[in-house]
Amino acid sequence: MKIGLTGGISSGKSTVSNYLKEFGATVIDADQVAHKLMEAEKELWQRIVEEFGEEILLDNKEINRQKLGKIIFNDHQAKELLDEISHPIIITKIKEEMDRLANISDIIIVDVPLLIEADMLDLFDQICLVYVDREVQIKRLMKRDEIDKESAIAKIQSQIPLKEKRRYANIIINNNGSKDELKIKVKKLWEDLKED
Repeated sequence: MKIGLTGGISSGKSTVSNYLKEFGATVIDADQVAHKLMEAEKELWQRIVEEFGEEILLDNKEINRQKLGKIIFNDHQAKELLDEISHPIIITKIKEEMDRLANISDIIIVDVPLLIEADMLDLFDQICLVYVDREVQIKRLMKRDEIDKESAIAKIQSQIPLKEKRRYANIIINNNGSKDELKIKVKKLWEDLKED
């Protein structure tokens, strides 16, 4: 069984992912896959540098993520271009990882922040969404990134709203409560998945 785990910024998806690992789940982290693929001189790195120029590189030839992030955050076309370049390469690598791990594990969970945005629904048997109410999301993001409400809202609005993402999910984990409550919910989910 292949499960796509997603959420929104500051929804608690990474916490859920960490709890699942703690309970013994096999988890692929799409961000880590992307980071590896963006290492200097690799295919994705080359494509990004071709399109965005060497000014996005640090002295050690690594991509300056903050600089690239600023470019795509303020320019919709640049963001679309980056997605066009990176999504197919990242998706191919995730598929390879899932195939490799299928021999070891019956349940594979892939932690993908932009699962719906990157149109990856077909890769999974089930979609699990970590959900929080908008006000909770804003407060947590303000606290986490030490930013004002306006900046938090701008970051949240750059993604598909969690309310809309609910339509795509078979499993919804409500994370409006405490971390302890969340851990109990994730443990129950993991036990249910193993029984299926």
